[in-house]
Amino acid sequence: MSKRVYILILFSLLFATPAMAQVKKVYNEDINPMEQIDAALSQAREEGKYVLCQVGGNWCPWCLRFAEFADTNKAVRTTIDKNFVYIHINYSKGHTNPEAMKFLDNPARFGFPVFVILDQEGKRLHTQNSAYLEEGKGYSEKKVNEFLLNWTPEAVNTLK
Repeated sequence: MSKRVYILILFSLLFATPAMAQVKKVYNEDINPMEQIDAALSQAREEGKYVLCQVGGNWCPWCLRFAEFADTNKAVRTTIDKNFVYIHINYSKGHTNPEAMKFLDNPARFGFPVFVILDQEGKRLHTQNSAYLEEGKGYSEKKVNEFLLNWTPEAVNTLK
């Protein structure tokens, strides 16, 4: 290997690793996603909320970026906490979870992350391609909040 390649490798190890280590992993590959969904549905019924499933994996930078955004953006966090039980459904190599993906109506076709809104009985109300919520190298507070507010129990039940 040339000296330039060694320098590039050293540079990437010095600067990329600390940044990557700081990223919070939100997808648990060890939980059964159907049990996770069932628990979220039970909680949603108790609390009068819907379930917001974020499907993706720890391998996906946009998935982790959204999870961080949802935790740190006050307006979005408030909307989620008030209206949804928010869960992360893992989809990764070796953990494609076909039963959960079938139950959620194959959301992987939209790319990752993808969001699926379930009512309290587990009926899929909406699948959202996350690309429409992006802005620059992150997510738009306005677009995300607009999406979420259109799928709250109050908004959906107003339409009935």
